[in-house]
Amino acid sequence: MPDSSGLQPYLFPLTGGLHLDRSAFAIEPGMALELENFEPDTSGGYRRINGYNKWDSDVVPFTTAPTEPVLMSAFFQGHVIAARGESIYKSSGSGWTSIDSGRTGAKRYSFIRFNFTGSEIIAFADGANQASYWDGTTFSDVNTSGAPSDPHYIQVHKNTGFYAGMSANPNEIVYTAPLTLDDFNVANGAGSFVIDSAVTGMIGFRESLYIFSSSRIYELVGSSAADYQLKPVTREIGCRNGWTIKEFAGDVVFLGPDGLRTIAGTAKIGDVDLGTISKPVQRLFQGKEDVDDFTSIIIPNKTQYRIFFGKEDVLRENTEGVICSRKAEGYEFSTTRGIRPASSDTEEYLGSFYIMIGGFDGYVYRLEEGNTFDGETIIGRYRSPDLNAGDPGLRKAFQRVVINYAPEGEVNSDLFLRYDYEAPNVPRPEPYPFDSTQVVALYGTSKYGVATYGGQTDPLVRQPVEGSGFAVALRVVDNGVSVPYSLKGFQLEFTVAARR
Repeated sequence: MPDSSGLQPYLFPLTGGLHLDRSAFAIEPGMALELENFEPDTSGGYRRINGYNKWDSDVVPFTTAPTEPVLMSAFFQGHVIAARGESIYKSSGSGWTSIDSGRTGAKRYSFIRFNFTGSEIIAFADGANQASYWDGTTFSDVNTSGAPSDPHYIQVHKNTGFYAGMSANPNEIVYTAPLTLDDFNVANGAGSFVIDSAVTGMIGFRESLYIFSSSRIYELVGSSAADYQLKPVTREIGCRNGWTIKEFAGDVVFLGPDGLRTIAGTAKIGDVDLGTISKPVQRLFQGKEDVDDFTSIIIPNKTQYRIFFGKEDVLRENTEGVICSRKAEGYEFSTTRGIRPASSDTEEYLGSFYIMIGGFDGYVYRLEEGNTFDGETIIGRYRSPDLNAGDPGLRKAFQRVVINYAPEGEVNSDLFLRYDYEAPNVPRPEPYPFDSTQVVALYGTSKYGVATYGGQTDPLVRQPVEGSGFAVALRVVDNGVSVPYSLKGFQLEFTVAARR
């Protein structure tokens, strides 16, 4: 047994998320240099993410080729409304039923749910055909006099329909008479206006409608044609992809030229503050020139925004994304790998959140379900900063690592120690098993060989280790199917060796 009389502890909780913008000496111990398929946990630490399962075991029917992506995956009244090829379908999970066809040249859909007269309606636009809406029974096209022929963006704000992204005039925004989607009669309160560049998206936020182009943002205030005012928010920054615009944690988040940005209403009425929130992971957004296929989702019960860098020619297992979590201390980030949506939606229904993604493979999936990516193993990776315990000039002989974590089921991972900034000439110990069997040994909480999880106290795994160095980094890597678990913190125990 090693002599533990001179052991010195170095303890740190995991907090702060992924940071790629700090040097090895500036990053704080609880932050991460790698945090893939982990999410900042609402109860502290970093949690391995959930997976996804097929909503319907049947593929959404295609029109001409099985490579057609799902262009819309919207949840509505217990069904998923999916668009693929020239048709739109619905499914409650047991087969797809066509509700519209003949939509030639359709692009990715924008859509909005609303209620004018007591009945919920979903309306959508695809950038190539007339806008349409569905009330759960009847499908209707917006084809009345004055209707735009091929809008790409649709919003309902102050009980008025707004359309933009028409090919003939991409700078124009057309709005309807109040309480309608298809009355374009100016005498009834309809009208239009233009901005000085092509519209890339719209969102209603608080009392305003925000209109984005690639280099401009405008705010429309007022309640009707009688008092509408169009005000510039900024002429320097715009939105690169309208499907990244989401209301999130009391703000509007969107993909700007330099990463994720917010429009945050301040205490002063009518004042707007523009801010960049993704500086800790800014390099992940650099070099992303083709952003047309990117999409995003909100996970409200986790106060979480996710953006996925999906592309038609990138395999699922290579598709990356960024998780942005709003915490009391600010925003925390991590990354995803293996989620590849072509379309997405978030909706609350009967007390549950439905996070839907439509794939490039023709299937629709429900995110935040299961422990795999539809049967494929989720590989979670965590790497700590290079830890010197406050003294980079002192060599430490490490004796033990104490892991504080919260398992939700069976865990199958490995713990790696890497010394002295992973220098190639420094010995590397073999990985140490980090799995849920050690919880049983520590706490004796198994019955008939099955571990019991979810106790009030998070377990501590005391792992003897070997090796020495001036600094050490910890890695945790899933090596098999694991139920989600949350890493809470570590304690390093070492004896003092020689000074450099």
